[in-house]
Parts: sequence; structure tokens; C-alpha cells
Amino acid sequence: MNHTGAEIIIKLLERQGIERIAGIPGGANLPLYDALSSSESIRHILARHEQGAGFIAHGQARVTGEPAVFFATSGPGATNAITALADAKLDSIPIICITGQVPQDLIGTDAFQEIDTFGLSVPVTKHSYLVKDARDLLEILPEAFRVAQSGRPGPILIDVPKDVQMQRVSFEKWPEPGRRDPAPQFAAEEVEAAARMISEASRPVLYVGGGAIFSEASEHIRELAERIHAPVTTTLMGLGAFPGSHEQSIGMLGMHAARFTNLVLQECDLLIALGARFDDRATGKVAQFCPDAKIVHIDIDPAELHKIKAAHVAIEADLREALEALIPQVEPRRNSAWMDRVGELRASYPMRMPDADSPTSAYGIVRQTQSILPADTIVTTDVGQHQMRAAQAFCFDEPRLWLTSGGLGTMGFGVPAAIGAAVEVPGRTVVCFSGDGSLMMNLQELATAAEEGVDLKIVLCNNNSLGLVHQQQTLFYGRNIFASNFSSMLDFSMIARGLGIAAYDLGASEDPAGTLQEALLAEGPVLINVPIDVEKRVFPMVPPGGANSEMLHEELEKAVGV
Repeated sequence: MNHTGAEIIIKLLERQGIERIAGIPGGANLPLYDALSSSESIRHILARHEQGAGFIAHGQARVTGEPAVFFATSGPGATNAITALADAKLDSIPIICITGQVPQDLIGTDAFQEIDTFGLSVPVTKHSYLVKDARDLLEILPEAFRVAQSGRPGPILIDVPKDVQMQRVSFEKWPEPGRRDPAPQFAAEEVEAAARMISEASRPVLYVGGGAIFSEASEHIRELAERIHAPVTTTLMGLGAFPGSHEQSIGMLGMHAARFTNLVLQECDLLIALGARFDDRATGKVAQFCPDAKIVHIDIDPAELHKIKAAHVAIEADLREALEALIPQVEPRRNSAWMDRVGELRASYPMRMPDADSPTSAYGIVRQTQSILPADTIVTTDVGQHQMRAAQAFCFDEPRLWLTSGGLGTMGFGVPAAIGAAVEVPGRTVVCFSGDGSLMMNLQELATAAEEGVDLKIVLCNNNSLGLVHQQQTLFYGRNIFASNFSSMLDFSMIARGLGIAAYDLGASEDPAGTLQEALLAEGPVLINVPIDVEKRVFPMVPPGGANSEMLHEELEKAVGV
């Protein structure tokens, strides 16, 4: 066989089962695009910005659990892709970015659109490659897919100089596609110790993170929770790993949790951490997080064990495999006294959602949207107040229905991620909750959504402000509102129509509920503008640097006159 480097890349991607690739062509990756044009099985999605292409890949990978690929050219194309790679690193998402690079004889000369893509990417990827010979692609591509999805998933960067893309080489056969490595083996005595600790606990809580979704462990978590009759809390990334409507669910923990959720954790005597990493937004002040609890921690990444909180039993393992071994060893029981106490705390300190029946209120738009859309609707968000309200108010009963930027907190994530999800699951509705600040970050991808004709509904919670910044300035900076309010009021409906998207404005409607239903049930991509009062804040809230037990809430705000 005789092929160019670019042809080898496309053929290996086909053999990996890749069917859709987002990206933008440029001078340094044109040979790659020339080869892609001849592919019979891969369809290209033309993004309007490389960060958008990266987040489209996020949506694909997050909704399927399989690696996704995106393309970028050298220089600014590659630097634009870095944010998407960093986001994937923090949220453990298996995406592969293939960038063009200037020819090797120009590397180091400050050539046009030359940048050290490999060097820039190393801190924000699981692994990076600079390809120096087209023959090496036969090893690098399958290895990239193996690394991206083995152990704790993560992003990969493959930088391919233009001369390598054009280099023609002969070889005898294609390599096998890259597959996930077997999970690490764990000791039977570790599982036995965890089972004893769980069986002896009086007030256990299951603390479930995004790793539970990546390992497809949801059914096993439910089985364990019901077996020991314990409450279950999830992180922002873990929403859907345990049914939100289940009677044992106590919702999301941490910075914007219901007060009763964090108080339950304060009283637990055993924390069973499953695929969670004790992130600061979940724990608050670490020294005061679950102060009386022993800890059982199961995670596939050994670096996370004992990193933030020392565990009494720590098991490096694929979560599903570990639970399969653990569950039969745990004593079944009804824990009525503990669950009664959880019920008391829930009744005393519930999650309050003001005006939840109104489609033009901050919480109501989330609740009313869910009441109209099908149960299998996929939700993406941008980052800010709307993200936290969606996490609080939208109930997820299955995994991979909630796609959000957790670790990096990237504004501009929501729309392109929604496009990626929509192209992977045609026939399913995807709704993106966004804010006016976030939407402006990747507004150009509305044109991509229009071109793709995806069933995407963008619910724009528009308070003409950087809402979460405004909230923190109000609460913690003496109401010194600086650089967080926009002086101009944009007509997002007009902008959306100009980019090819249908638009509805609930603020201008005489029947907002009817307009919302019409918009959500319309075909194709739609933007729904929802004016929100900037003074409506997200509560409860743990103050920065505070303990989860020190949550601020609406009643406290009124009492101190903020």
C-alpha cells in the first residue's frame, strides 16, 4: 500500500469508526482536508471557530462516551483549540485534536502561522504528539485513541507538519484500531474492607461524580444505594448518574446545593465517594467537609486517591467493576432512622425555586422547559447563573443527558456542545441554557447550527449582565458593580435570525407560556429570549473560601439588607 500522510490519517480515522469531524481548514492542514474530501464514511462539520469545533467534539464525546475528533490549522487555529482541550482535560473527555503545522524545515523560523502547538498543548492534554514521519502515523493514531479512552479519559493533540501530510510512504498492512486498555486490577481485601465499613456505618452517604457516568456504573450505584438504603448526592458532573427523582436522591452537593443536602453530608459517618474527585466547588472548605465521616473512595485515577481528603479505604479501579465485586459483600438493610433524619432536614431546609410556574422567571423557565420537552431531552449549558439554576431545577434520571463545562467553567461551551450532541443523536431534542454573556463567546456557531439543521433549542436567560459576577460583586464586594453590566441591550432575536436561526422573545409575548411551547416544539434550531431581572440571584450559595455549612440563602440576604 502506498499513501500520503494525510490519506493515512483519514483512513485510520475511518477504521476507528469516526463518522463526523468538526473543524476549519487552513493553509497548514489543506492536505488533510484534500484527503477528507474523498472519504465515503466521514462527514465534515464546518465550524466557525476552532474553539467551537472543539466543543462540538465535546458534545459528541460526552453524549456517546466514545472519542471524538476535530481539526484545526496551525498558528491561531491551534491556539483557538487550546481552550477546548483544557476543558476536556479537567472534565475527563476523550477528544482528539489533529492540527496542521508548518513544514518541518520552517519550524523554529517564526514562519507564517507557526506556533509551538506541541509545547502549548502539553499542560492541557493527556498526551501530545508531534509527527515527524508519515510512517509514524500508523502507530500514533491507534495509540492516541487507546490513550484517550483508557483509565481516566482525556484529550489528545496530534500536530502534523504539512510536509508529513504530503509525504508518500509504502507499508504492508493497516494497524488494528486503538481500543481501551483493561481496567487496573484491584485487591480483594480492599473491597472486603470497604464492604465491612459500609455495613457497619449508621449514616452513610453515596457521593457520586462524573466518573460514574464514564464507567457506565449508574445501575450499580442504584443497586448499592437501595441495598444499604442510603441517600445519594451527585456532583455537577455526576448529575444523572443516579435518578434525580429517586426518593433517596438528595440532589447536587456543594456551592449551589440545597441547604439540606450539605447538612446531610455534615452529619454522615461514612462518605462513599464513587468516581468523584473532591473538587473545591463540591467540598467548600475541605477541613470542614464531612467532618465526622470515614471515607471509602473508588476512582480509576490513582492521582485522585488521598489528593484532597485522605480515604480510609481507597480503591484504584474501574467503578463498575469495583461495584460488581463490592455489592454482594455489603449487608442489605433498611436504614429508617437515618433516612427519617434526611427527610427532616429536607423539610426544614428545602431547595426554594421562586416563581417556578412562570416561564419568564429565572427558575420557572428551567422548570417549564422540562415540563414541555421529552424525558430523553439532552441539556447543555454555558457557564453562570443559568448553569447553576439548570443544575438545581432540571431533574435528570439518566446519564449523558446533562452536558456542562464543570472543571474549567468555559463560557461559550453550550451551543457548540449542543450541536455536537445533536448530530450524534438525530431525532432527540437538545436544549441549551445560556446567558447573554456566555452566548456572545461563541455566537458565530449559531450559523453552524443553522447549516446543520439540528433540533436545538437555545433558551437565553438574558439579564444584560455577567450575572454570576454581578452576584458576587453584590454579595462580597460591597455592591461595587463594575464591568459586569452591559451598557447596550442587544437584540438577540434579530442576531439569531441574521445567522439563520428562528427566534422567539418571551418578553414581548402576551402569552409567554404558549410562546415557549410553540418555540420548543418548532422544528430545527430556535433561540428563545427570556428577559431575567439581574437582581435575581442564585441561592443557596457557599461564599468563596467558606464551608458548605455556611451557605448564604435568600432569607439571610434580606436580613442583612444586601
